[in-house]
Amino acid sequence: MTGAPDSPFADLAILERGAVALGVALDAAQIEQFRRYGEGLLATNERMNLTAITDPEQVQTLHFLDALALVPAIRAWCAATGRDAPTLIDVGSGAGVPGIPLKIALPALRVTLLDATGKRITFLRETIAALSLGGIGAFQGRAEELGRHPEWREQFDLVSARALARLPTLLEWCLPFARVGGLLLAPKAGDLAAELADGARAATLLGGRLRDLEPLTLPELPGRALALIDKTGRTLPRYPRGAGLPAKEPLGAVGQ
Repeated sequence: MTGAPDSPFADLAILERGAVALGVALDAAQIEQFRRYGEGLLATNERMNLTAITDPEQVQTLHFLDALALVPAIRAWCAATGRDAPTLIDVGSGAGVPGIPLKIALPALRVTLLDATGKRITFLRETIAALSLGGIGAFQGRAEELGRHPEWREQFDLVSARALARLPTLLEWCLPFARVGGLLLAPKAGDLAAELADGARAATLLGGRLRDLEPLTLPELPGRALALIDKTGRTLPRYPRGAGLPAKEPLGAVGQ
C-alpha cells in the first residue's frame, strides 16, 4: 500500500511484509496510522532528539517491526489468561516504541507510555491526538519513583521496555509495575550470555522468572531476541531502589 508520493513513508512494503510474517493483520486504516506516525516522528526529530534512526526504511524495520515482534507473545499471554483487553505500560517510551505501534496493531490494548522527559511526553501526546488513538495516555515520571507508588505499583498486566538498560537494571525498574501473573517483554540484541545469567538472578529477587530467550526469526531483524519475564510473586517493598542504585549497583552483580 502506498501513500502520497512525497511522503518519506510513501511505500510501507517492509512494514506490511514483516507484519504478515509475524501473523499481524493490518488494515488500510492501521497502515495509514503507521505512515502518519512515521512522518510525525521524523518531522519532530528535526528539532528535538527522539531517535537516531532517521532512514524511513530503518524506521519501518527497527521501530515498527521491532515493536510488532512483541505481538505473538502478547497474544499468547492473553490466550493463556483469558484477558482480551490487557493493560500495558511502556517504560522509557521515548519516541513511543514499542507502545504506539502495539496500540495501532492491537486496538483493545490499554496503553500507558512512561518517560522522564517532558518534551518527549509532549510529542507522545501530540501523536496520540493526531492518530486519534483511544485507550492510551502518556505520563512523565521516573520508573524508580513511580514503581513505589501505590497507584502504579503492580497495576499492569504487561510491561514493555526497549533499549532501556541491561537486564538486571531493566528488571528492577520495570517488574514492580507488573501485577502477579503479568508479563514483562524486553527486546534485546547482541551477546546476552552474561546479561541473562545476571538477569535470571535479579528476576528471582524481584518476584519474577526469566524464561529462555525467544529468537526473532524475521530476516529484517537479525540478532534480535525477546526476553520474557513472568511476574510470579509480589516485589519486595524495598525495590526499586532509588538514587540511581539500580544502574550503579545492579542486583545480579551485588546480590541484594
